[in-house]
Amino acid sequence: MFSNVYVRTIVLSRVLLHLGIWIRNYAVLLFVSEWTNNNSVYVSLISVAEFAPIFLFGLIGGTFADRWRPKRTMVWSDLLSAMSVGAVLLTLMNGGWIALLIGTFISASLSQFSQPSAMKLYKRHVPAEQLQGAMAMSQTLVAVFTVLGPVIGTFIFIQFGITVSLILTAVLFLGSSLILATLPRDAEEPKSEDAGGFIEELKAGLRYIRSNQSLRTLCLTFFAVGLASGLTQPLQLFLVIENLGQDKQFLQWLVMANGAAMLAGGALIIGIAKKVRPQMLLMIGLLVSAVCTMVIGATTTIWLMIVLLVISGFFFPCIQSGIQTLLVRNTEGAFMGRVSGTITPVFMGMMVIGMFISGYLKETLSLVAVYVVSGVLIMIGAALLLPLLVEKRSKDVKDPAL
Repeated sequence: MFSNVYVRTIVLSRVLLHLGIWIRNYAVLLFVSEWTNNNSVYVSLISVAEFAPIFLFGLIGGTFADRWRPKRTMVWSDLLSAMSVGAVLLTLMNGGWIALLIGTFISASLSQFSQPSAMKLYKRHVPAEQLQGAMAMSQTLVAVFTVLGPVIGTFIFIQFGITVSLILTAVLFLGSSLILATLPRDAEEPKSEDAGGFIEELKAGLRYIRSNQSLRTLCLTFFAVGLASGLTQPLQLFLVIENLGQDKQFLQWLVMANGAAMLAGGALIIGIAKKVRPQMLLMIGLLVSAVCTMVIGATTTIWLMIVLLVISGFFFPCIQSGIQTLLVRNTEGAFMGRVSGTITPVFMGMMVIGMFISGYLKETLSLVAVYVVSGVLIMIGAALLLPLLVEKRSKDVKDPAL
């Protein structure tokens, strides 16, 4: 597989890109929390800046990735990301930390144009028998950096500070751009004659989802679980500071434990996925996540929190595998891209809303209350899946061969 120049080059560029993103994210998180004296509202805005572009530009980036030359799009996206980090560094030197949020938002937005282009190059230049391995490798990279990224990002910030962290981020983004520039030249892209194609495809996808009961159910589950995820995403730092009484650097160990459990759970899911119905897999994952979330928000014991994060991380692949399988099984091939492109922003949109209000809810209620609310929302998302379970059981009774 590594004999393929596209796989080899894209994987190497993604290593640099992921490393730069984690260094940037943790440098911004730790710097802003330090600058604002751990203000939960400002800390929650960091997560909004990181995740909002997925909701705002996911569909747009995917559409333009199909119309633009993929290599050129990726090279310029990474180059502009490096330049945006450099601009933020200059602003920060003049005392304006708000520029960190703006720069993070811009850099994350550019990624929404780069990632679909990488998928396009894989599909175009990687043989079918190697494609699944290449995709698995991409997912493995994400999991590896989920474990190592927080450790590396926190270490670099503590040892060298925000300036060196941002310079290193810009260098890594620039390195990714230069590596991608070595790919063979793009073929000429055919010009699209349908100026309103994007809007029409989006409308068709919405109509298809509305007419499909299974997809409607998944969309509602995404709605509830996305909001629940957003409520807790920015508040992990306060679990460490307020509940555990540890320094904020301790967060890296919690994230690492959760990420390692995700790797182990993912390996197990690969072996049992064919034996367990995706509806049941998703239901189990959501219920375990709901219980763990509520207890995590209340515990003040380090070992118990680590155990809960390991359990939650271990069952998280059940959610991913269940959702992906249900989407594929319940969607016609002609609508696959539009369905995933429509449903994913539902999740991300609610997640961004949750992140935006999480800091205010924490100040109004309490940290424990926010985690309890998040757990209840996840349980609601699981309850919404009951029609799919009943529908599948009815089909099994009528036709056991299904």
